[in-house]
Amino acid sequence: MIVSRITDLIGATPLMKIACGARGSHLYLKLEKFNPGGSMKDRMARGMVDDAVRRGALKPNGTIVESSSGNTGTGLAMVAAERGYRFIVIVDHHAAPDKIRAMRAMGAEIIYVDDDETGKLSTAKREALAEKIAQEQDDAVVLRQHRNAANSSSYVDTLAVDLLREVPSLDTLVGSVGTGGSLCGTAHGLKRHSPTIRVIGVEPRGSIIFGGPGGEYLQSGTGVPPGVEIGTVIDYGIIDTGFTVDDIAAFNTCRFMARRFGLLVGGSAGAVIYAALCETTTMGDMSNICAIVGDGGEKYLDTIFNDAWMDDRGLIDLSVEADLAVAIGTDYPMQLAA
Repeated sequence: MIVSRITDLIGATPLMKIACGARGSHLYLKLEKFNPGGSMKDRMARGMVDDAVRRGALKPNGTIVESSSGNTGTGLAMVAAERGYRFIVIVDHHAAPDKIRAMRAMGAEIIYVDDDETGKLSTAKREALAEKIAQEQDDAVVLRQHRNAANSSSYVDTLAVDLLREVPSLDTLVGSVGTGGSLCGTAHGLKRHSPTIRVIGVEPRGSIIFGGPGGEYLQSGTGVPPGVEIGTVIDYGIIDTGFTVDDIAAFNTCRFMARRFGLLVGGSAGAVIYAALCETTTMGDMSNICAIVGDGGEKYLDTIFNDAWMDDRGLIDLSVEADLAVAIGTDYPMQLAA
């Protein structure tokens, strides 16, 4: 395919099928890291910018301001570079350094919410600073991804359409919930054609979306930490089940996928795959479940895939990998051919 704009490459990402157990069920991994910006947030970034232009909120050569933990910012930096907008992104030190470097490479202006380099999530501070900075600019628009209807609608006509074409007999959709846009938008698009599809939302332990106790977590770009208002994009009415996954299960799933399948996925994607594989153990024969794999693991080589980093935080647990091997019905580790 020959295109003239980088955003024309967004979507049509590949699927990877994994046979699960002996009951003929399959897990389909929608590999969103193959979007040009490296994550599913490319769809949302393009959709929100297009919507802001249609509404007249974003003028030619205008300024986009947004708070981001990395992937949304990367998508917006890409769109802004392509279309000639100035982009100011508010981040904290919870973001992976490679995401920051990618945004800066595309011309984004990086503003840290404070000088705290402990890696804590500072969502509320980021959002407040984004609003303040935008008010000081004459031509700026804050996209407010957690409360922007274009976030969700960006997936209705893109990711949902992909899945309807690729897996017409889909039984269950599993995805992470942060802003809620990717999962809820995709679910709305799917249920228009297949109302019985079951939808499972996944959040980190410590997130407050599904009512659990709040706390700190290391998964990036997902969940809502305590003290932050849950956004209006989340549609609880379309999510059938909320599933909570702690950092240990999420990150060891990432490591399992790398070692067993040669597939690098990010931390929140690891949580989604873990939840999906747990779900396959309770599903009926010949079932099809799809996990939205939000981004790749290449940005987390210094953290999730770093033994010392994992060990220092007490996150290594080989029993998670053993349980996952049972779920897919194969021995782990794989025996190499002689």
